[in-house]
Amino acid sequence: MSGLKNSPFGKRLRGTDEDSPRKNRSRFHPVFPVPSASTPSLDSRQGTSEGATPDSPERNAHRDYGDRFVPSRDAGDMRTTFHLMEDGTPTTPSKNRIIPTESDAIKEQANTIFTSILHTEVTPASPQRSGSPVRQPASSTSVLPSTPTRRRLFAYNSPSRSNPATPSRRLDMPTDEAYSMSPVRAESRHLLESPRRQLRSVCKTPYRVLDAPELADDFYLNLVDWSSTNVLGVGLGSCVYLWTAHTAQVSKLCDLSPFNDTISSVSWVQKGTTLAVGTLSGRLHIYDASTLQLTRTYERAHTQRIGALSWNSHILSSGSRDRMVHHRDVREAGSRPFKRCQGHRQEVCGLRWSGDGGPQAATLASGGNDNKVCIWDLRGSKRPGGLATTPGRVGNVPGSSTGGNSDDGDAPLWKFHEHTAAVKALAWDPHVSGILATGGGTADKHIRFWNVQTGTMLSELDTGSQVCNLIWSLTSHEIVSTHGFSSTTAQNQICIWKYPSLDMVASLTGHTHRVLYLAMSPEGETIVTGAGDETLRFWNTFPKKENHQARQESRLDYGRLIR
Repeated sequence: MSGLKNSPFGKRLRGTDEDSPRKNRSRFHPVFPVPSASTPSLDSRQGTSEGATPDSPERNAHRDYGDRFVPSRDAGDMRTTFHLMEDGTPTTPSKNRIIPTESDAIKEQANTIFTSILHTEVTPASPQRSGSPVRQPASSTSVLPSTPTRRRLFAYNSPSRSNPATPSRRLDMPTDEAYSMSPVRAESRHLLESPRRQLRSVCKTPYRVLDAPELADDFYLNLVDWSSTNVLGVGLGSCVYLWTAHTAQVSKLCDLSPFNDTISSVSWVQKGTTLAVGTLSGRLHIYDASTLQLTRTYERAHTQRIGALSWNSHILSSGSRDRMVHHRDVREAGSRPFKRCQGHRQEVCGLRWSGDGGPQAATLASGGNDNKVCIWDLRGSKRPGGLATTPGRVGNVPGSSTGGNSDDGDAPLWKFHEHTAAVKALAWDPHVSGILATGGGTADKHIRFWNVQTGTMLSELDTGSQVCNLIWSLTSHEIVSTHGFSSTTAQNQICIWKYPSLDMVASLTGHTHRVLYLAMSPEGETIVTGAGDETLRFWNTFPKKENHQARQESRLDYGRLIR
């Protein structure tokens, strides 16, 4: 025993026993200066409190795990951990949603399949097990003990064939997972082998790019429109140019530089060659594009610039910075409008006639810089159920009476207040009557869908960027939106959304400035976009569906036999 005490091992053991109290005191001594948990800290990060000393456990790199190894997560995969972490804190929707620069339809489908397979492989369904006996609840009436009918305490029998999940019988099945050569389970293999929905492919590059010098980078102007005769009208500075699509011929319609005026809006009539041109000084010109002749001029149409124009057959509606909406019949020679409407407190930057129901039954939507959307019915119809049935939406202009002016059409039928930025983008659904899509500016970033027959909002979509224009597809139930300023990395993009699911079909990029102008060809296959980068880009977004079935030649068609 004395040999063990004087041995090196004994001296080491005795030195450890003498030093252990000092180590314990040095370890727990820095705990006292740490402030109590009730005192709030200005820095929420762990290990950076002001009471921590250099000898505190937070700053000490040496970690004593004792007799067990406790793994540390410091060297883990931070990317995977971040995506698996559930974010419970409220965030700004516009900053949380990121619009990709490419079409995310295929990526979204692949991510959904990957998530399903990962969930199946990592957390598979638990096998069926025989449930444990459950004690029956005691009844209110006491049951007297009775003599059991069976005298045997244990019952022995062979495994039941009706329960193949029994381990002794499960391996007899040739389709069991134990004999599978696939690295994934049967559920995942079935998901991978199942047919997927074919996604519509959209060309990501424009098939034509035209230079548009002096194309204004102004959110409140409307300088591009496409006519029913396949002629594109563009306002560039003080001139209006016409570009014929089938011949690519360019002609100058007018030049207002002698009058020291600038083009602020252009709009084609629904059917025909008549083009309306609004200017910064408030003049309104009507041109015949087939002859390049000026047919009528309204010198004092508005007191300020005319930023929005919209046609309803022979009725031309104009919205101005003077907060007024004027309606004129271009067949009349008089310069005074037959009706004036005032429903906005700031500039009117968007106008759109519905076009359904004929010229006498159409509805006008106007958007303003006051973040409001007004629905007008020039027939003087009142909303169903009175003027104040829907909270948050008013039927009259502030300061006007409820009874007298509503019959004159001076009060809007509906007024929506949900947007938080200027509303320039307006589009009526050509497939469903009474559905209106509106888009908000930089502070809003939302596309909202309304039912103007009931005055209710159907749905909304946070796009994450400024909504500059909206237009519906004529061949499919999809809507196109152009964007500008964004709180995310993607901006200046053109997005195609599926309605009513609001899933993104494609995202087109190419402009280096805000995409402020949008128009669609009369056949509905091509859209043209204009931006402050002074370019016009043509996109084939809605091509015709090819008929792969060969046409069966009729034997009665004798015309093909004639030479």
